Amino acid sequence: MMMMFFEFLFLIPLIFMNNYYLFMVCLLLTFMYECFIFTFNYSGMLSYFLGLDIISWGFILLSIWIVYLMLFSSYNYINSNKSKEFLFMNFFLLLFLFLCFTSMSFFMYYIFFESSLIPTLFLIFGWGYQPERLTAGFYLIFYTLFGSLPLLLSIFYLISVNGSSFFWLCTIDMNFYLFICFIMAFLVKMPMVIFHFWLPKAHVEAPISGSMILAGVLLKLGGYGLIRVSMFLYDYMNSYGLFFITLSLFGGVFCGLICCIQLDMKVLVAYSSVCHMSLCIMGIFSLFVWGIWGSFTLMLAHGLCSSVLFCLVNIIYTRMGSRNLFLNKGYLIFMPNLCLFWFISCCNNMGSPLSMNLFGELILIISLMSWSTCCSYYLMLLSFLSCLYSMYLFSFVNHGYTSFSNYVFNSFFSDYCLVFFHLVPLNLVGLKFYLFVNFI
Repeated sequence: MMMMFFEFLFLIPLIFMNNYYLFMVCLLLTFMYECFIFTFNYSGMLSYFLGLDIISWGFILLSIWIVYLMLFSSYNYINSNKSKEFLFMNFFLLLFLFLCFTSMSFFMYYIFFESSLIPTLFLIFGWGYQPERLTAGFYLIFYTLFGSLPLLLSIFYLISVNGSSFFWLCTIDMNFYLFICFIMAFLVKMPMVIFHFWLPKAHVEAPISGSMILAGVLLKLGGYGLIRVSMFLYDYMNSYGLFFITLSLFGGVFCGLICCIQLDMKVLVAYSSVCHMSLCIMGIFSLFVWGIWGSFTLMLAHGLCSSVLFCLVNIIYTRMGSRNLFLNKGYLIFMPNLCLFWFISCCNNMGSPLSMNLFGELILIISLMSWSTCCSYYLMLLSFLSCLYSMYLFSFVNHGYTSFSNYVFNSFFSDYCLVFFHLVPLNLVGLKFYLFVNFI
């Protein structure tokens, strides 16, 4: 386990050398090593304060891949005066995510959970587009800290009573207020509806790399934390899960309706993330094994799907200087090759066959229908709205007439590679889905 940690530390000299290409190659080799080490050396994935299971392993692979694609998509920043700082922020964000997903105790998890906020803020403040990025950063800070302070106090209480904060050794006499303190930070981070207002603001003002890591990995910290606390909060989650599942059902439908009237493409994709995370919250609070694994699968799929949608939006924004759907039309004429990637990405977002989204949503729907058949009507409406706003986004961008043809240029080969590297694991892993089902 410590070998994996030192692998990341060996990347630090490459940052100060400011060698972008060597850093990317080493990061790719690290990803390939992580893919195989869990299969052949599972018994060695445990140390004094770090550990690894299949859920942590999946999120670590997702983190490395998304950070690799972040650097790939931000090649323009590498040639700027702040290239070393940009590599520095991405590396430490990846390091904090790795330590967060491998921590064995709640206290260490909380430290790295909060530490991941710092590089994200610097990405938004330093490489954001508009002056409003300061407001978006303050929203992100205060929403996260509002939910995290009760979690810190509850962890201190857990250590004082239990003598330890290790995940598998936690037994504590709970009450409702302590239960809310344990789950509040994770619900804000996912985010659950009524705590989601920071997400569209942060996405709109963040650069492409910030949007990719926000949607791809940072939202999954909340789901990962809920899965961990469910190991000793299952009695209270069973008692009060009705409230959270009902709120997520109504909130998912409401955010789906908001997506159908959005004009800003980034805000539309951000609200679609809230809809998908609502399904994940419902699966975790159902406390079924299928619900947990359905949430895990959908979070992995959403990390790739939302990231590729933000990449496609950024390709248009860099050429037109606008994300408004009324101004961005008719790209089927100017970028016919990119239209195929738009179609595949939007189909994956709605849960089409061969994508991981489909299998995750199917497992979650089965789990929620087992929990209560009353969910069926809202789940049907949620699936229909997912299809509706995905096709709304695709049809508005690629069809229609535009008067800005003089300012539109075709996409580059690097843009195709960036989208391709998202879609290949998203769709081909679905062909090996029995690997996920075997763990259920």
